[in-house]
Amino acid sequence: MSLSPLPLTTVIGAFLLAFPALFSIVNPVGAAITFHQVTEGRADRHQLAWRIALNALLILLGSLLLGSYILNFFGVSLGALRVAGGLVVAIRAWQLLMQPEVNENRKTNAAAPAEHGQEDVAFFPLTMPFTTGPGAISVAIALASQRPSDGNGVVEFFVGVSIAAILVALLVGISYRWSGKVLALLGASGARVMSRLVAFLLLCVGVQIITSGLESLISSYLKAIA
Repeated sequence: MSLSPLPLTTVIGAFLLAFPALFSIVNPVGAAITFHQVTEGRADRHQLAWRIALNALLILLGSLLLGSYILNFFGVSLGALRVAGGLVVAIRAWQLLMQPEVNENRKTNAAAPAEHGQEDVAFFPLTMPFTTGPGAISVAIALASQRPSDGNGVVEFFVGVSIAAILVALLVGISYRWSGKVLALLGASGARVMSRLVAFLLLCVGVQIITSGLESLISSYLKAIA
């Protein structure tokens, strides 16, 4: 069973699973407003936007392609990884849904060092933890755990989720580069409404990953006792 209407062994099916989840947790449009506020007056703001986008892409791709395999190496089964990852995603989404203001304050505080001086802040704090922090990494690993367990369609799966990561990183660059227009269009209240909408979508993805993990664990248990 999958949140995507197409099998995860297809590029499009994997993309349709990964893109909503990554977009929801990164929320490039909402984050652009904070980015605009903390980088106001910096001459390198436009260059920062694209450097952050590149850094975010590398972090997302690394988490998607390697994260679940590293955990498997330490003995974590795919089913357990799906359940744990889904719980992390669902809890994170619930927090974003119920208390978006708390998340906004946390992100603003994380990005605060960028307001002072002209030092290089592209990676820390504007990429990590502001744009792609622990929440985004955990979501990416949880998504990677959805890879086909029988090995069929794994390449197509990772191509699909990688395209999703590339598109999200591109949206980060675009939103940050034109953050002034985003601020004028949405404002703080509009960004908060959008954050709640994408948080609900992320919650659905988290519940689906948990369901997939439980199915895998139950199936393995039934085979073991058969």
